[in-house]
Amino acid sequence: MAKQDALKNHIEVLRNSIPELKGVLLASNEGLPIAHSLSNGADPNRVAAMAAAASSLGRRISDNMSVGTLGEISITGEEGMLFIYSAGTKAVLAVMGPQGSNAGLIHLEARSAAKDIAELF
Repeated sequence: MAKQDALKNHIEVLRNSIPELKGVLLASNEGLPIAHSLSNGADPNRVAAMAAAASSLGRRISDNMSVGTLGEISITGEEGMLFIYSAGTKAVLAVMGPQGSNAGLIHLEARSAAKDIAELF
């Protein structure tokens, strides 16, 4: 299976394992979308750029606060939740869910997906 197909497969498996998700997106650290499944009408280019920027800021904070390598970032708003996971040194995985989503289930599935994606790079 080609790398692009494998990446898309990981996105779809994650999306199918948690049906209430609003979207899943894999982006390069430079902010370019690699693969995505978005149902909330979000622009993948914009989501990729913001996820990469948040990840970059998170890495700088982690380094300066001496807490080790960045693993993930959680953002909770009035209408939804966004989790950004490091997928190795070259990519980030953004997972969007509605307010009240099962964060534990999202973390369980997305951490595993991020690890598997990191191995593809």
